Amino acid sequence: VPQAGNDGISSLVWSPTLNFLASSNWDGGVRLWQVKEQGTQVQATPQAMVRHDDNAPVLDCCFSADGSTIFSGGGDNAVRMWNLGSQPPNWIGQQIGVHDAPVKAVRYLPSSKLVVSGGWDRKLKFWDQRTSSPVGSFDLSDRVYGLDVRGNLMVAITADRKVFVYDVSGQQPNLLRTVDSPLDSQSRCVACFPDQKGFAIGGLEGRVGFRTTQDNASLKKPFTFKCHRQGSNVFAVNAIAFANRYGTFATGGADGVVAFWNKDRNQIVKEFHPIQRSISCAAFNPQGNLFAYSSSYDWSKGCGHYAQGSPNEIYVHYTPESEIKPRK
Repeated sequence: VPQAGNDGISSLVWSPTLNFLASSNWDGGVRLWQVKEQGTQVQATPQAMVRHDDNAPVLDCCFSADGSTIFSGGGDNAVRMWNLGSQPPNWIGQQIGVHDAPVKAVRYLPSSKLVVSGGWDRKLKFWDQRTSSPVGSFDLSDRVYGLDVRGNLMVAITADRKVFVYDVSGQQPNLLRTVDSPLDSQSRCVACFPDQKGFAIGGLEGRVGFRTTQDNASLKKPFTFKCHRQGSNVFAVNAIAFANRYGTFATGGADGVVAFWNKDRNQIVKEFHPIQRSISCAAFNPQGNLFAYSSSYDWSKGCGHYAQGSPNEIYVHYTPESEIKPRK
């Protein structure tokens, strides 16, 4: 993908309606590409870019349900909105919300048409784009490290390994339960199952953990599996992305490897050749035939291992059904 940015890539997200791909970046940018398919060939064309104030790092972004708007959160403590097709003043997205610390995650809630943001101020806040005051706020136990929404299910993970599970089917989100992470180490990412019956968490220890969201003893108990390991070396799982079919999901790790797995059969479906840099983000488009992933420094080893000017790249991979359908 051309013009992927000048610093680490913090999120990738597909439009829910068309093949448009957006990214957020530590260089302060929110970027948009149109992605076209020609058989198995894929071409991405840059469309536009907006920024956060003072080029503050942008830590996450998401689309509205109709694909007309991108929301973002970043190091300027702001939640911002970009109506696609418009040019905001100075190319800085319109501020619709604010936290007392950087905003780590943003998601759109289709049922209520609200934007939810999770911050390092230990809060979840809910925003109506027509007013600058939050319409709701939840205090959490620690800093928000990840957030995902799928239909009526919302899951937030925090720095103290807690997991907060919400029902967001109505105008007022409802906390269903708070549980411990199935992992022993710091959580890096979270993704809800497409059927909204559970979620997956990736962590520093080279594992992915699963939990269901239903109180039913007949359902599988929480379990974990090892991945992104090379001999005795263990690498962080930075990204988890579910395809909408077959129970297939992708993981991206600090070992530079992308792998496709099947959740229901506990098997690996495909493994990409490793690259020289960490995989920071990953996302399937709604149809499941395009898979985007990024390579850039993931900060899992701290600022001492950051190399100024190291490449930041985004790839779009055409995904035939044979790559996501589990083996018999």
